[in-house]
Amino acid sequence: KHEFLSADRSHPLSERIYEKLDWLGKKLKEFGYIPDKKFALHDVEDQQKEVMLSFHSEKLAIAFVLVSTVEGSTITVMKNLRVSEDCHSVIELMSKIVGRKIVVRDSGCFHHFKNGICSCSDYW
Repeated sequence: KHEFLSADRSHPLSERIYEKLDWLGKKLKEFGYIPDKKFALHDVEDQQKEVMLSFHSEKLAIAFVLVSTVEGSTITVMKNLRVSEDCHSVIELMSKIVGRKIVVRDSGCFHHFKNGICSCSDYW
């Protein structure tokens, strides 16, 4: 079991995790992802909001699994809060980019992401 907080750098693999997030960020942009800054709930400049969105806890957890498990295995993340719409969109794209099934349990339900589609049909 591993725990992550938003923008957390305390994990022993944080350097590899952030390298993977950087790679994923570039891939996400290639797939047309545009950060939805309304989910960055701090009074900061737009560029800082994009950075903050990039390091949400579930994104850190997914990057950790990508650098620490065998390719093709299912990624499972448990979250005590609801997944934001921005993170939901990102995880859909991540599942397509990395070719893995990603299961996220948030406070409302289980989300099963595969090939860019979520089992909740984008309604949660």
